[in-house]
Order: sequence, then structure tokens, then C-alpha cells
Amino acid sequence: MNVLKPNQRATVITLLERNTPLREIARITGIDRKTVRGYRDRWLAEQAHSPGVATGSEAVVTQIPPPWPPAPASVSTSLCEAHRDFIEAQLLLRRNATAIYQDLVDAHGFTAAYNSVKRFVRNLRKKQPEQFDRLSFLPGEEMQVDYGEGALTLVPGSAAAGKPRYKRPRLFVATLRYSRRSFRRVVWKSGQEVWARLHEQALRYFGGCPQYVVLDNLKEGVLKPDLYEPELNPVYAATLKHYGVVADPARVRDPNRKGTVEHAIGHTQATALKGKRFDSIEAQNEFLEHWETHWAAKRIHGTERRQVQAMFEEERAHLKALPLLGMQYFSQQVRTVCDDSCVRVDHSSYAARPAAIGSKVLVRIFERRIQILNMHGTLLRTHERAERPGSVVLPLDERVFNPSRETRSILRQAAAIGPQCSRLCELLFAIEGRVGQRKLRGIVGLARHYPAQCVEVASEQAMAQGVYSYKRVQALVERAMADAVAAMQAGSDAQPGVATQRPLTQQHSLIRDADEYADLFSQAAALKGELV
Repeated sequence: MNVLKPNQRATVITLLERNTPLREIARITGIDRKTVRGYRDRWLAEQAHSPGVATGSEAVVTQIPPPWPPAPASVSTSLCEAHRDFIEAQLLLRRNATAIYQDLVDAHGFTAAYNSVKRFVRNLRKKQPEQFDRLSFLPGEEMQVDYGEGALTLVPGSAAAGKPRYKRPRLFVATLRYSRRSFRRVVWKSGQEVWARLHEQALRYFGGCPQYVVLDNLKEGVLKPDLYEPELNPVYAATLKHYGVVADPARVRDPNRKGTVEHAIGHTQATALKGKRFDSIEAQNEFLEHWETHWAAKRIHGTERRQVQAMFEEERAHLKALPLLGMQYFSQQVRTVCDDSCVRVDHSSYAARPAAIGSKVLVRIFERRIQILNMHGTLLRTHERAERPGSVVLPLDERVFNPSRETRSILRQAAAIGPQCSRLCELLFAIEGRVGQRKLRGIVGLARHYPAQCVEVASEQAMAQGVYSYKRVQALVERAMADAVAAMQAGSDAQPGVATQRPLTQQHSLIRDADEYADLFSQAAALKGELV
């Protein structure tokens, strides 16, 4: 209690004797109400134990202190009571006391002070304390994770520059909900892959996997917070799927859902790291592991009244087995399929078919391979990662056009026509090179309009004449075709009707015996008679 000057103390005692309320005394004197309350209690105690004694011939009179607090002559009512309905309606709109006071003055003729409104609003806002349920989980059911701040650590490279600088790294804590056994690591920077790797290290540290992991809605884990369907980061989601763990993000602004790991972070900061400094991240991680093993794990938990390590040994048997291989991490990007049916990744091109040209695809970049998926996550292609920038990973049969491949295709078509045509095309390509592909394409294209035998004969005649030209071969083919037509017409004129008549086939696997045809005709006639 503050010590007042004699004049102030006399003023307070005088006002107390007049039964003045504490609030009014504080307003008149400018003294804090708590100080006035202390002097009032001391004054009441003196009045109760010290009877008043008169001087001279006056008789001794015992002074009985008045009751405290004094009963008011009449119950005071706040001037805001007449406007209770209006004030309650404004509070439902989340308006503050200042706005309500201004509206009362402007629209309702309110004449009292602002403090009257403030006290009235404060009393209306009193709420019952919120109840929090005690959560209980089975062994191996849940793990809670979160970030905090570690102890001051020397920034790498700052000491060599002559200006040592200390900074607090990020403290990752993973706590098994049943046993309260924790895994702690500090890192300088965080990201999708770092967040996933810390989870993997925690699971390897515990020697098994829980069923669920509860996390906050930080960007490293949750890409888009949502009450019903939160969207996880792809790397984090793939890591949890690899280990068979299901993510259960806490609701936004609901840290009590993961109160166990929140308490573990506070316990680490207040007990293990308070007032400490480390020369490196490795030194701090080594200290945290030693502290967890020798102190935190051996403590008796305040709620369960059991040793943490003993509960962890009980929970260890309920954790799911770890996979044999670790997680293969990747970075995921969205790419557009270019007009050559490829996607560009790190200055190299990779085939993306069957994805359509111009469509969006997901590209997962691993250390040694590339995966191409559609936007729904279905795997389309897998390629070995190119070692040299500028590489094109595109099979020859998927290339729309390539001069070298086109030459081989034309020569295969010429070989299908005949050996003479193939020989002519090879000689023509040897003479003119890739420019002669036009002539080669024209020669093999003659087989679409004329018999292949005519093209073969014309190719032989062209080579005999030493003229390697498409037009020469075309002229020879047309001449051979005309000669053949003329020969056919001449033969039909010399023996009319002979060339057009063909002998009838008497024996064939499709021709039946005459008796079978007779039976068929008889059955058809009988069926027709029945219908009539």
C-alpha cells in the first residue's frame, strides 16, 4: 500500500467517516482505489479496537464504528439501465463502448459520462469461464508436432567476419500424445522438404509410426487451411503416405487441440534452453537429445503421475512398423505442355504424352528421375533425369517430323515396293542427300496411284538409262501403264468374249452338295405352306 501524505490521509479518513464510496473518494482525491481500500481497512481496524477517550472532565465514550460497507439510503441505478436493450443489441454487433456512448448521446439524449457506459458494458460482457475437456488417446494413436524458438546460436560465418552474431533458430518438437515422449531438433530455415524430413527423423527416432499426426496450419504442412478439407503440401502428403500416417490439422485458432506439444515447447524453452547460448546448430541438437534422454524422459509426468520413459516403453509396442526404405523427396511444379509435346524442366525437355499440347501437368523432380502427372495426380510418364542441360528426352516414334527419321521411313516404303525401287531411292539419296527427299517421296507416292509392279519396272528402266529423276520415273510408269491398257484392249479385240469369260469354279470349301441344297429348298417350301 502506498504511503500518503498527512493531508491526503486526513482527507481520505474524513471522506470515509462520511460513508463516501471508494470510487467517489478515488475520483475526488485522485488516489488509486486500491490505496483508498487499504486505508479504509486499516481505519476500520483502528475503530474496532480503539475506543474513543474524552479529555478533561468528559466521560469516556466507547465509539462503535459504523457498519462497512455502509448501507446506502437508496439503491443507485445506472443511468444506462433505461437503454439496456439498445446497448445489448449493439454489443451483439461487436461495437465497443465508445461507439455506443456516441450513439446514446446523438440519438437518445444521454447526459451521463462515458465512464458510466463503460462500466455498464463491462458488466454485460462478463461471461462464464470456458470449459476445456480432458483428451485421452490410446497408445500409438497420435503424435503432435509444432515449431517454436530455440536458444541463441552463433550464426555461421559471423565469427570469421569479426562480428559474432547470435540468432534463435526454429525449434521443431514432435510429441507422442500417450507417453509425452518428445523429439526435438533446431534448424535455421524451414520449408516443405525440411518439414517433411523432420517428421521422418522423428518417426525413426521413436522407432515406429503413429496413426495420426496433429499439426498447426503452417504453410510447410497445410497449403490451404479449410475446416472440412484442408489441402496438404504435396511433399508432406507424400511423406506421410509413405509412412502410413494420416494428417489431422487442427482448426484455425484452436491451439488447445495440440496442447501437449505446446506444453512440450514451453517446457523445453523454460527448462532446457533458458539463458543458454550455443556455438552451432549441431551443439544445440546434441544438448537437446542429451536433455531429453537423461532428464525429460525420466521425469514423473504431473498429470499421469508416471514416468515418461515407462509410458513410452508401453507405447512403443503399439507403433506401426517403419518402411524399409526412406522417403525419396522431390519438388513439385506445374508446367505447360509445349507444342513439341514436351515439358521444360531445368533447361531440358521431357516427353509428356498422352498429355495434350497446351494442357497443365504436374512435374515431380526427384534426384535422379522425373515424373509427369496430370492435375488429378495420375502418373503419365517417368524419365531418367538428364545430366546435361539442353537434353531432349523424346523417343523417335513420338517426334512429329525429323529429316533424318523421314529418310529412313521413305527408304522402308521403297523397299516394300520392290528391290529396284529401293535401289533407285538409295542411289538418289546418295547423290543429292537430304534435299532429294522430295524426289524420293514422289517416287514412293506413285505406288498409291499405279500398281507397284509398274513402279518397280519404271525404276529399273530409269537406272538403266542413268536418269535419276522423279519425273522420269513418273513418265516411265505412265508409259508402262498405257502399254498395259493397250495390250489388254488389243487382246480383247482379237478374241471377243474370251478375255471377259472366266471358268466357273466347281469345287470349293464353301460350295455344298446338291442334296443339301435340295433339303434346304424342301424345308423352306414346307415352312412357307405352314405360314399360309
